[in-house]
Amino acid sequence: MRITPLDIQQKNFPVKFRGFDVEEVYAFLEIIREEMEELLRENANLKENVQRSDNHIKEYKDMEATLRETLVTAQQMVEDYKSNARKEAELLIKEAELKADSLIKDAQEKVIKIHEDIVDLKGVRRHFKEELKRLIENHTRMLEFDVYREAEGREEGPAE
Repeated sequence: MRITPLDIQQKNFPVKFRGFDVEEVYAFLEIIREEMEELLRENANLKENVQRSDNHIKEYKDMEATLRETLVTAQQMVEDYKSNARKEAELLIKEAELKADSLIKDAQEKVIKIHEDIVDLKGVRRHFKEELKRLIENHTRMLEFDVYREAEGREEGPAE
């Protein structure tokens, strides 16, 4: 059974022959009651403080858990960003390599076309030179023939 300050205050002791001094006993009980009230108030205050501290600790633990979750989430996001950046970089590199291969292939095809054009132009030039040479030879023969005819015509004399 718990004793309260009120129990102490209301306690009556029967008086017996040659017993304790009643006033002294009641004065002592009053001091004990006051001390007990003070201890109970202090205990209640301490319990309140403990409860507040427990609440603060719970809040801090909740904040800590939230911060840990946030940190883990942030780390995961960073890893995801890194992974995505690597994948994007690899994709860009592959695209650049494909484009470079395409440009090289186009350039090689153009070089081949230019060589073919050069060969064709050389053929056209050779043909043109041959045609020009034939034309010059024909004209030279015609001139020689004219000179020959004129020379023949002078040898025969004027035909009148």
